[in-house]
Amino acid sequence: MDNIKGKHILFIVENLPVPFDRRVWQEATTLKENGMDVSIICPQMKGYTKPFEILEGIEIYRHPLPLEARGAIGYLLEYGAAIYWERKLAKKIYKKKPFHVIHGCNPPDLIYLTAKLFKRKGVKYVFDHHDINPELYIAKYDKKDFFYKLMIYFERQTFKHAVASIATNESYKKIAIERGGMNSKDVQVVRSGPKLDRLKLQAPKSEFKKGRQFLLGYLGVIGEQEGIDLLLESMEYIVKSRNDIQLAIVGGGSDLELLKDLSRSKGLSDYVDFYGRVSDQELLDVLNTADVCVNPDKPTEMNNLSTMNKIMEYMALKKPIVQYDLKEGRYSAEKASLYAKNASTLDFADKIIELLNNEKMRKEMGEFGYNRVINKLSWEFESKKLVTFYSNIFDMK
Repeated sequence: MDNIKGKHILFIVENLPVPFDRRVWQEATTLKENGMDVSIICPQMKGYTKPFEILEGIEIYRHPLPLEARGAIGYLLEYGAAIYWERKLAKKIYKKKPFHVIHGCNPPDLIYLTAKLFKRKGVKYVFDHHDINPELYIAKYDKKDFFYKLMIYFERQTFKHAVASIATNESYKKIAIERGGMNSKDVQVVRSGPKLDRLKLQAPKSEFKKGRQFLLGYLGVIGEQEGIDLLLESMEYIVKSRNDIQLAIVGGGSDLELLKDLSRSKGLSDYVDFYGRVSDQELLDVLNTADVCVNPDKPTEMNNLSTMNKIMEYMALKKPIVQYDLKEGRYSAEKASLYAKNASTLDFADKIIELLNNEKMRKEMGEFGYNRVINKLSWEFESKKLVTFYSNIFDMK
């Protein structure tokens, strides 16, 4: 792998700041550890507002965004501003030290527009496929109109401009080949396996249970398609029959305030805590205290085909899981999870109660998930695939 040493790679991320985006940060630090120079362009968001800083030898350039988008006008403003800043900062970074690769992390599928500026300079474009945007559009708006067709066009252009792509699972690899027209040899699956030195097992902290016997834990983005509204509906069923369960929701996003209002309207304020984006330590405090962790992702085609980081992070902390029965979620968790009937919030609630009533089952599922991560799915295994992928990139003519 000596051919990657000294090469300069520029990551461009539009939807999350770094190092908050765990997948991108793991990729970046892995390549840095293997001898590459790494720079990152990403947005400024809560907790990550410095325009420039160096962490672990990686230069991070953060740009402002007008808002976290909701609706067509919001997305237009956000993406327009992102493209402007990505181009401006990429030119600045290239002038300081030329890079050899732009590693674009979607959404959206527009980073190729910046990569095109540097193609004549011999800079390769690698597409890291984090979200399937056409399916994301359907999940949000439930229609295949002009904008859906636009998503298909941008996706096709992204794959067209990439010399190779990285898929987070086999479902995404299939899309890269069948819809993106890529050669299978140019698509590498690199799963978002958790880095175990960050996810430490520790003693629970009872204060997060708010005096109740059990704690449910959720970690993730608080957006339109993550199913927090379904989770609150399940909690509504639960509290009608028992009052010994608290729910902790960790994460930020465009729907956070709306979902707080929904929780209040359902009379759940005493049973549900929204912590927002928190430090790594507080995240560990909450999840290590949880008796069961949940993934209420809505049963859409996007969620069916997507690998959710939270699942493997739960497993790394020995937590049994409840989720809806989706293809990639089942692949990740296998016997570490119970699977509710899709869109049945009552069945989801019943599965939670089933687990809380059975300590032996919880322990067995937690151990299974932990061993699966340790022996197969952790970043220790996936990072090697990433390094080999880049070694092959620099062998390309």
